Amino acid sequence: MSNFVFVIDSDRTPLKPTHPAKARKLLDAGLAAVYRRYPFTIILSRKIEDVNPNKLSLKIDPGAKTTGISLLSNNLVIWAAELTHRGEQIKLRLQDRRAVRRNRRSRKTRYRKPRFLNKARSPGWLPPSLDHRVLTTITWTKRLIKFCPIGSIAQELVKFDTQKLVDPEISGVQYQQGTLYQYEVRQYLLEKFNLTCVYCGKTNVLLEVEHIVPRSRGGNNRVSNLCIACVPCNQAKSNQDIKDFLAEKPSLLKKILAQAKVPLKDAAAVNSTRWKLFNSLKQIGLPVTTGTGGQTKFNRTQQGLAKTHWLDSACVGETPQLKVLTNQPLLITCKGHCNRQVIQMDKYGFPRKGYKPKQKVLNWNTGDIVSVIAGKNAGLRNIRIKTVRSKGNFEVRRPDKTIASVSRNHIIPVHRKDGYSYSFAEL
Repeated sequence: MSNFVFVIDSDRTPLKPTHPAKARKLLDAGLAAVYRRYPFTIILSRKIEDVNPNKLSLKIDPGAKTTGISLLSNNLVIWAAELTHRGEQIKLRLQDRRAVRRNRRSRKTRYRKPRFLNKARSPGWLPPSLDHRVLTTITWTKRLIKFCPIGSIAQELVKFDTQKLVDPEISGVQYQQGTLYQYEVRQYLLEKFNLTCVYCGKTNVLLEVEHIVPRSRGGNNRVSNLCIACVPCNQAKSNQDIKDFLAEKPSLLKKILAQAKVPLKDAAAVNSTRWKLFNSLKQIGLPVTTGTGGQTKFNRTQQGLAKTHWLDSACVGETPQLKVLTNQPLLITCKGHCNRQVIQMDKYGFPRKGYKPKQKVLNWNTGDIVSVIAGKNAGLRNIRIKTVRSKGNFEVRRPDKTIASVSRNHIIPVHRKDGYSYSFAEL
């Protein structure tokens, strides 16, 4: 079943989301019209007096690359989405800009005095690649509040404790005790090795925490000495040193040792942004509750749910027995708002192009989602414009990732550019 449909009345007041079948009946009867495609929202033709609206709970599972979002009505999961960030692209763009600026300092151009007064950073400053994660999550939180009556917000505040990841035997951490013991380390290792046995490459099997250098041979419990292995491989290795166990597979040995020493990059990104996201959510004005990553994993395991970002978000905090009414979350990918640089530079820092107009073709922009109704590509639906050309032929990206050229006279708009691309998970 797909997500429930958002509903607003004629005064733009958010109402409780409705079942897709009921929304279809309202549209067919002329009692409502499509207000927005992503997320799909209908607007009623009259005002509704909802004396006691049923407030929903918005749950968020922040991640370094993908953030899970879900809406719950009591114990019913009625809407879900996965928001993919573009922090890595932002980092690469800033590195390119830095390279151009450093190269410019060594060229024989006009002298520019050193500037120091604009170097100070405000308290709570985050790098743009990390701040982007917070801003996009807040943007979608405020957007959902406009389309449905949300009464509370739950956020996974601590996903990975790097102190515990370095030394799992650290004392004084309360959530290490009881039923949540070792959930944090195991969850981190599962994500680090992509839910795959490092020795045989099997997935969708029972995985165990494995010591690369066995404890009996002087190995420790540091996370750099831990990996994930299936039960047969774990038993076959036993207390052998990994170099002896993989003596005939030197390439696999090199890969495992290199991956085990990968720094806690994603964990550090989540930890760096968690408090700023929490404080930003509090400023919205709704009550905000929190939960740990171990608690989320425990809730999901107890209820037998699959490992996905949107189901993780539904299990954040205190969670009753859930009933999932959707299995097709909205996949949201951050694309940015194109390049704001007026003059394009080459790798040496010299102008590569002339002036870049703000809009090449009136009313059309890169990032618009359209459907093709005529021409040789007729029938393509909900595809994204990749390039807007002044001559009127646009490049669009097909579902199979190939590029096609269509005329602006053969397309109709579905969703105007807002900095994101949209798709749905395959059933």
